Amino acid sequence: MGILEKSEKLIGKPTKISYRTCPLCEATCGLEIHTQEEKVVHIKGDKQDPFSKGYLCPKGYSVKELHSDPDRVRKPMVRNGAEWQEVSWEEAFSEVKKGLRSVIEEYGKNAVAVYLGNPSVHNLGSMLYVPNFLRALGSRSIFSASTLDQIPKQLSSEIMFGSDANLPIPDIDHTNYLLMIGANPLASNGSLMTAPNMRERLKALKDRGGKLVVIDPVRTVTAKQADEHYFIRPGTDALFLFGLIYTLFEEGLVNPGKLVDYINGLDEIKTLSENFTPGVVSAKCGIPENDIRRIARELASAPQAIVYGRMGTCTQPFGTMNSWLVDVVNVLTGNLDRSGGVMFPNPATRRASSNRVRSIRYNRFKSRVRNIPEVLGEIPVSCLAEEIETPGPGQIKAFVSIAGNPALSAPNSQQLQSALEKVDFMVSLDCYLNETSRNANVLLPVPSPLERSHYDITFYNLAIRNIAHYSKPVFDLPAEQLDEWQILLHLAAAVGEEKIEGDIISKLDELAIKELIKHEIKNPNSPIYERDTIEITELLKNRKGPERLLDFYLRVGPYGEHFGRNPEGLSLSVLEDHPHGMDFGALQPRIDDILQTPSGKIELSSPILTKDVERLRQTLNSKADSILLVGRRDLRSNNSWLHNLPVLVKGEDRCTLMIHTSDAESLGLLQGDMAIVNSQTGTIEVPVIITDDIMPGTVSLPHGWGHNLSGTRLGVASRHAGVNVNLLTDEQMIDPISGNAVLNGIPIIIEKVK
Repeated sequence: MGILEKSEKLIGKPTKISYRTCPLCEATCGLEIHTQEEKVVHIKGDKQDPFSKGYLCPKGYSVKELHSDPDRVRKPMVRNGAEWQEVSWEEAFSEVKKGLRSVIEEYGKNAVAVYLGNPSVHNLGSMLYVPNFLRALGSRSIFSASTLDQIPKQLSSEIMFGSDANLPIPDIDHTNYLLMIGANPLASNGSLMTAPNMRERLKALKDRGGKLVVIDPVRTVTAKQADEHYFIRPGTDALFLFGLIYTLFEEGLVNPGKLVDYINGLDEIKTLSENFTPGVVSAKCGIPENDIRRIARELASAPQAIVYGRMGTCTQPFGTMNSWLVDVVNVLTGNLDRSGGVMFPNPATRRASSNRVRSIRYNRFKSRVRNIPEVLGEIPVSCLAEEIETPGPGQIKAFVSIAGNPALSAPNSQQLQSALEKVDFMVSLDCYLNETSRNANVLLPVPSPLERSHYDITFYNLAIRNIAHYSKPVFDLPAEQLDEWQILLHLAAAVGEEKIEGDIISKLDELAIKELIKHEIKNPNSPIYERDTIEITELLKNRKGPERLLDFYLRVGPYGEHFGRNPEGLSLSVLEDHPHGMDFGALQPRIDDILQTPSGKIELSSPILTKDVERLRQTLNSKADSILLVGRRDLRSNNSWLHNLPVLVKGEDRCTLMIHTSDAESLGLLQGDMAIVNSQTGTIEVPVIITDDIMPGTVSLPHGWGHNLSGTRLGVASRHAGVNVNLLTDEQMIDPISGNAVLNGIPIIIEKVK
C-alpha cells in the first residue's frame, strides 16, 4: 500500500484528482494533483498529457508548498510607516485610487510607472487584463522583466519578420544538428522554446544520429550532454556568429533554399562579415579557427539544422546583434521555416494578422534621463531608478509593481532599492511581502495558482508543437479573495478618467469583450470578418472574465469553430472536454502567414541592426578584462519568487561563486573559502566553488538571491538568503539597441577574505 493510499485510509476522506498545467516555468508540464478537501496531498506528472507525457521537474511538486505557504499574503494590506494593517478590498482600492489619482492630477500619467514581472506571463488573468489597465493609465513609463531577459530576441524578430510575436522556435524533435549558444535548457526547461523534458528530447536527437554542439563559458549540465562543448569568452558571441557567416560566404555554402525570394539584404550581410574572418574572431572569442569553419560546414551540410541562442546571448552588450545573427545563420543555411530547423508555431489562440505593418515598434519615444529608445512599448528597467530619482518634468512619482521583484532582479539593485523608498505612492500585486513589495503603500494579494484557471497564452506561441491545454481551478476562490483580472479592472477604474458607478468589474469586462469583437470583425483576414457584434457577443454570454476572452480567442483561432462556420472546430467547451490537453500536431512551414514587415520580406540588414556592427568591429582591437562574471541557472530556481518553498531550497547552498582552478590558485582561494567580489557598483562576499567546468578568466554566480533585506515576510528565503548578484551589475551597461541589461560579462575584481 502506498503512502497516499495509507493517508486516504487513515483520514477516511475522498480524494479528488485534477489535471492542470504547471504555471512555474515555460515547459508547461501537465500535473496530476490529488487533493482532499482544501489540501493538496500528492502531485505527479500527468502521463496522459500529450506534450509532457508524465515528465515533471522539482518545481512542479512545489506547487503544493506554494499553495499552502503560510507567508503567502491572503488579505489586502496598507502600510503605515513600518507597520502593515489588513484592510477590506474596498478600503484598499480607495487608498489606491486616492494615491494614484493625486499623482496623475499633479504630475500627469507618465509620472505613474508600471513594472510587469515574470510570474504575470504565467497567469491567464494577468495576460488578458493587464492591457486594459495599461490603456486606462495611458503612461509611457512601462517596464518589464523582458528588458532583463529576452527583449533583444523580440526586437530582432520585430525587425526581421514584422512582429515580436513571431519568434523562430527550434524544431528540436526533427533536427539532425543543434548548435546551442548561451543556453542551458536542462536547467531552464527551455527558454523561448516551450519543450518539456529537454533531457529526453536531446537524447532522442543523439539517438537518431544527430549532433549537439554547445557554446558556453560554463560547462553546464546541458553542455555535459553535448557531443562537443566549446568555452567562449563572455560577450564575444557575435564575433563567433560572424565567423560562421564569413565561412558560409567564403566557401560558397550559402543556400537559403525557398527563402531566396523572401529576403532583403543578402549582399550587405556578406559585406558586413568581411571584417570577421575565423582567424581574426578566434583570437577574441577563444574558439579555434578550424572549429569555427567546421561548425559552419556542418550547419550547411546537415539535412536539418538549428542555431539556438538564449539567455547568455541576450543579456550582454551585443544582445540584439546576437539575436539577429542567430537567425541570419538559420536563413543562410536554409533552416528557417523548415522542418528540423527553426519554425513558427501556430497556436490555438492566434488571431489573423492584418498583413503588413507600417513601421516597427521602436524608438517612438525615449527615456527621460538617458534618451534610451523605447522598445515594443517599454522603457528598459536599467533606466527605472534614474527616472525615479532625477527631478524634472515626467519624473516618476508613483509605482505599480505587478508580480515582480525588480529590487533584486534589476542591475545595480542597491540603487533601485533606494529609489523605491522615494516614490510618493506605490502599489504591489503580489502573493508575498518581498524585497520590492515591502516598499508599497498598498499590497493587493493574488490567489494561489490552484485557485484560478490557467491557459498558457504566451508559451504556446513558443512551443515546439501546436498544443492547447486549459486548466480549471483546483480549488474554489475563497470568498474574501479577488482574482487578478478583477484586481486589474479595479486598477483600471482607479486610474481612468471616466467615473464608473456600480459593478466596476462587470462593466469593464463587458467593454473589454465588445472592443475585442469590434476590432476582430474589421479585420479582412478574420474568420468573423463583418459579422454582427451583437450576434458574437450573444454567443459568448454564458462566460465572463478570462474564460470569455479565451473562448473568443480559441473560436477565432486557426483551429476554431469560427462562431458556427466551422462546427467541428475548437472552443473552450471542446478544450474543457480534454482535461489532459489537445495536440494539433508538429510545426509546419508558414513563412507566408507570419511575414508582416513593411516590405513583405525578411529584413536581413535593417539599418537599426547593421549600424551597430562598427561597435563590434572595434572590439577586435580592445583589451580584454581580466575576470568576467556571468550568471547561472538551476533547475529548482526560476528567480526570487520560488525561494520561499522548502522543497526548492533544501540541500547544499547553491548561491556560490564558481571559479576555475587556475584562477583560484592565483588568488590563493581554496574550496569553500569566502571571496570578496568587487565591481563598479558594489561588493559582496560569497563562498567559492573551485571547478574546471568554467572557462579561466570567468566566474559564475546565480541570480535571484539576496533575501537579507529588512521588512520582508519570507521565512524560508531569509534562512537561505544568499547574495544578490545584481549588486555587482551596472545599470549603465546595456545593449544600446534594445536597452537590455548587461547581466553577463561584468568586469570584477576578486580577493580572498582575510
